Amino acid sequence: MINPRDFPVVASEVSRIAHAAGARILDIYERGFEVYTKSDGSPLTTADRASHEYIVEQLSVIDSEVPVLSEESAEDSYSGRRNWKQFWLVDPIDGTREFVKRNGEFTVNIALIDERRPVLGVVHTPVKGLTHWAHDGGPARRGNGRAQTRIIRAREYHGGPAKVVASRSHARDSLIRFLHRLKQREGGYDVTNMGSALKICLIAEGRGDVYPRLGPTYEWDTAAAQCVLEAAGGKLTDCSGASLRYNKKSLLNPWFVATGAGDYDWYGLFEGITGASAE
Repeated sequence: MINPRDFPVVASEVSRIAHAAGARILDIYERGFEVYTKSDGSPLTTADRASHEYIVEQLSVIDSEVPVLSEESAEDSYSGRRNWKQFWLVDPIDGTREFVKRNGEFTVNIALIDERRPVLGVVHTPVKGLTHWAHDGGPARRGNGRAQTRIIRAREYHGGPAKVVASRSHARDSLIRFLHRLKQREGGYDVTNMGSALKICLIAEGRGDVYPRLGPTYEWDTAAAQCVLEAAGGKLTDCSGASLRYNKKSLLNPWFVATGAGDYDWYGLFEGITGASAE
């Protein structure tokens, strides 16, 4: 078990691991790679596997008794993991579609889950050399290895044209309906399209007001960025306002919304268009 008093040191080490995994990804990114198709139709590359293997090996050095659940090793049955109090939740490459498209909008996500909530999270963007990280008891931070690390804060939205962040690769009719309702209520909006967990980090930095994800995602897609966003003063909830929880029987997330600081009521905008929740 990792003690909360050790979170600052562990977060620094996990940031190093994510950065080193990112270097391995970039090596493959720059010299070419094969793309395979998984059973669910999503892409898989040699970079996913290289990142996964390195991260799992390095996390075991921190504490060999803390199990790891990764997108690339998600064969653990619920009966085998249901009693995990603490575990690592990893996405070796979040945004493999963006990786394949070579647009740079993919991340390495590593989160520590304790009692079903993310208590430490690192989101590293290899192409930019950018890392967002946070842990319980500390602020959210952003750094790129060249400039000084800085604390980030989510902004408050008080109405008017909203800054909306949306998926680059997963546009849906439900999002169009949400945007129509937002325009009716507030008069307008601006949309920034982006891939991977960077969308949630954009809200944490105060550069966006809302990111509605009205489609399927998995727990490893959101956990690390949720920790960053919550430490920055924002929220990551289902469409009724309940914070996302982890290590469910189904690893699918419910539809969710990432929002900045403050108490603006976003949830009425989802009435009638929300998807089924997960256990």
